Amino acid sequence: MVNKILFFLLIFISAVRAQLPVKSGVNLIPLPQIMQLNSGVFELKNCKAIVAGKTLHKEAKQLQSYLKRLGLNIPIKGVLKNGPAIVLQLAEVKAAVNANEAYHLAVDPHRIVIAGGSAAGIYYGLQSLMQLTQASTVKACNITDWPAFAWRGYMIDGGRNFMPMKLLKQQIDAMARYKLNIFHFHFTEDIAWRLESKLYPQLTDPETMLRNKGEFYTEKDLKELISYCKERHITLVPEIDMPGHSAAFKRAMKTDMQSDSGLAIVKNIIKEFCNTYDVPYLHIGADEVKITNKNFLPEVTALIEKLGKKVIGWEPGGNFTESTIRQLWMEGATKVSSNKNIKYIDSRHLYINHMDPLESVVTIFNRRICNLDQGNEAALGGIICAWPDRRVNKPEDVLIQNPVYPTIVAFGERSWRGGGASGWLANIGAPESKQAIDFAEFEDRLMAHKTRYFNQLPFPYVRQSDVCWQFYGPFKNEGELTRKFAPQDKRFDAQKEPATFTAVGATQILRHWWTPVVKGLLDDPKENTTWYATTRIWSDEDRIQGFWIGFNNISRSYASDSPKAGTWDNRASAVWVNDQIVEPPLWKQAGVKGDMELPLVDEGYEYRSPVNIPLKKGWNNVLVRLPIKSFKGADWKNPEKWMFTFVRAGI
Repeated sequence: MVNKILFFLLIFISAVRAQLPVKSGVNLIPLPQIMQLNSGVFELKNCKAIVAGKTLHKEAKQLQSYLKRLGLNIPIKGVLKNGPAIVLQLAEVKAAVNANEAYHLAVDPHRIVIAGGSAAGIYYGLQSLMQLTQASTVKACNITDWPAFAWRGYMIDGGRNFMPMKLLKQQIDAMARYKLNIFHFHFTEDIAWRLESKLYPQLTDPETMLRNKGEFYTEKDLKELISYCKERHITLVPEIDMPGHSAAFKRAMKTDMQSDSGLAIVKNIIKEFCNTYDVPYLHIGADEVKITNKNFLPEVTALIEKLGKKVIGWEPGGNFTESTIRQLWMEGATKVSSNKNIKYIDSRHLYINHMDPLESVVTIFNRRICNLDQGNEAALGGIICAWPDRRVNKPEDVLIQNPVYPTIVAFGERSWRGGGASGWLANIGAPESKQAIDFAEFEDRLMAHKTRYFNQLPFPYVRQSDVCWQFYGPFKNEGELTRKFAPQDKRFDAQKEPATFTAVGATQILRHWWTPVVKGLLDDPKENTTWYATTRIWSDEDRIQGFWIGFNNISRSYASDSPKAGTWDNRASAVWVNDQIVEPPLWKQAGVKGDMELPLVDEGYEYRSPVNIPLKKGWNNVLVRLPIKSFKGADWKNPEKWMFTFVRAGI
């Protein structure tokens, strides 16, 4: 009977979702599971009180602070018999899953009521209320909402490149707005150990660090971050990597973690940590390492569990016990997902440091977390990860060179809403396809949020769902990358010649470098071929317009080479606008071999100045040449990325 009720509930939900107004002017992210927009608005200036019991005083104070920033001083009261009010109350909310985080938000011209299954549910209702607020009014509506997945996370690596507290809190604030609830904090690495230990202060000695010498997080810092997260109903998951990624430990302690003396020190560190910090989990990493001491992981796991914490480790990883929650980072982890006794978190193909910024939002929006529409007792959810392995010039560059904020927003949508597409997709799709239409609707909301919340923050994303390309090919180039074919002939008219196929999006990936795991545009790509892509751009006047243009978005985790002088890439890719060649940038590090200690400076279009191109009034023709010789890159640090980006900057 219960299964039948849930089945009909899901059918009802699907129907309601399908009836959501396309241009409602309501730009909620994540979009609620069930939402009905009504006539009228609630005027916040008329609000007499925030009504909440003692158990919700913290959430009431947060709402009060928000209203104060709008210039409204609203008192908090336990009861208000008459007059317009915002009421916060704990109550059961019917939800398909995760009812403890569910909320119901009802807005009419006289009252706003937020009911939640817990304080967290109330907090999420407040996030929706704040997003609904426009010029001190709130659109009348009725929302019932819950998360599809219990774990909705973001991870930052502060071990390789130290990130100041101010920037960490900035990212946590963004997480909270989009209802993410897991902050995975990675702070020990080969490069540096960045957490204070009062037992072993030598761990954070500057001479043991290879970058940002002397920069680490004190006990006070980490406790402050844990508290900052708790105030926002976010769980901080700390990671002390063991026994891998521990070269800094070895430099400081003069012993290997897996040795008898090293294991004894590690156990002391674990005891110190667990007795110092109020967190429910300890992530022990344990990936990318040869296990030479088969007792290491079982012994540290037993100790951590004895001290009252749950253990998380990377999968593939070491010889974990079944009680260890696995964080999946590679495809092929089916032995975990098929074992109902093992809980797991999905981070496969969710490393944003490898992604082109425009690709990242598309990929994450389409992602089907854990290959499921919603979580269960074993499939907890997902965590997107930022691993800036390569040195950066300044901490802010991590946020400029990696699409941190666009992907937090996109993952907030997908991890809360659930669903997604089968397989791992890197492209928007064909014009008028359901995939493209759904993405365009999300992008409308995303761009509204970029303007409203991120105008002073790095947000490397521009609208791309209105960019449509016609592709022509394949043409056999026999390894001659500069060979010309019909589309390069000035007599070629793309408006008359039938295209091989069309595709939407500013970044187009013909063949993904991780094929067949990640699907590109071409079903059967061939070496020694050339493709062409064409589009048209309208301009109301003669003008100079800046464009993002790129052909090889370099991972921020590899020691990839910089482009050679006078080239866009190593494939002789080229772009013309109105038959005029667009010259590549004057690279600051032209032809320099990749080095993990040499920061990227202008290799990515998102962190260099746009290319200024003269446009004429009316239609402007764009032609992109995309040759390939071999799919095999020079080495693993320089994968062959058969792709391109072309789009107006700043829109």
